[in-house]
Amino acid sequence: MAGNKSGIERLRNNDYFRTIDYLLIVPIFILTVIGLYVLSKVFATGFEDDPGKLYRQIFAAAMGVTIAFIICILDTSFMKLIGWVIYGGSMFLLVIVPLDNVDYTDKWGADSWLELPVIGNLQPSELVKIGLVMVAAGVFEKMGNKEISLPRGFGYLALIYGPPMLLIFKQPDLGTAMVIMFSFVCMLFVWGVKFRYFLLAASSVIVIGVPFVWNFYLESFQKKRILSLVFEGSDPKSEYNLVQSKAAIASGGLSGNNTGVTISVPVKESDFIYAAVSEHLGFIGTTAVVLLAFFFICRALFVASRASRRSYSYIVTGLTASFAFHFIENMGMAVGLLPITGIPLPFISYGGTAMMVNYMAFGIILNISMENRQR
Repeated sequence: MAGNKSGIERLRNNDYFRTIDYLLIVPIFILTVIGLYVLSKVFATGFEDDPGKLYRQIFAAAMGVTIAFIICILDTSFMKLIGWVIYGGSMFLLVIVPLDNVDYTDKWGADSWLELPVIGNLQPSELVKIGLVMVAAGVFEKMGNKEISLPRGFGYLALIYGPPMLLIFKQPDLGTAMVIMFSFVCMLFVWGVKFRYFLLAASSVIVIGVPFVWNFYLESFQKKRILSLVFEGSDPKSEYNLVQSKAAIASGGLSGNNTGVTISVPVKESDFIYAAVSEHLGFIGTTAVVLLAFFFICRALFVASRASRRSYSYIVTGLTASFAFHFIENMGMAVGLLPITGIPLPFISYGGTAMMVNYMAFGIILNISMENRQR
């Protein structure tokens, strides 16, 4: 039976391409092409003085596709092992970050990167997002199957999430921490926690957590960003990035700005890439990005609903939630609906680590989808 074939056997017998979920692949491929096209325009306008960045992004995309392909060849039963390898490796790298004597806080607002030979800048917190989801999925499955008690299960989850979250908060990288918490909450909801408990928890966070974070964790520039979002015009200096982003978005019109005069937007190639998409592709381009992201998220959730095992369903849910948070936050902050954070737009923003990690997560989702389709 086809359902009993490993990934390598399916590839050898030409069953591999028949089980690929092209409804997942097409939107991701188009988003990647849009990203490379927009980045070529951004770098060509003199915004960046290093044309080699585009070639590095193309190389990262090619490596990402290769990683996704390799993951799809593997049998789905290896997901548990892959999760622990990613989790363990990323935890090791997270520990090294504050010990490498290179501090990026003044440059990028957080010391979240490692400078590695050949690879260049690597952000371990990107990898740990995948590892956490995959390891936690196994715990959720055991709790659901009554293999372990709820207190023990949530104790395991605390041990799994605690160390990386503490290291990420210390960097400090609030954006990544928010992504991890959002994906965990989504997995918890799918696992079976009742909605009223979420409301109770959200109320507790608002009443207790928000004042604590505001007074003891947030830096002054982060507070100014939030205040400028709530009280528009209160701090022109803090709002500069957003003002420029809105101007770039408005300049794009319907199909892109063809005047040759571009708007200067800080971190235009990464955090504010959505503004660059509008500037060079207009309303048509930004609408295409929104629709493609929405279709991919919906398709991935459909894959989660059809998974053969609970752990696979939790994995796809957690990874999809992470993607959804990135899409919503990046586009939302570019238009002034959400606070400004260092959250990139998946498959579009510049960043080799993010591109390869995104394709790694995509490959895991695609692997589980292919396992569904061969049953």
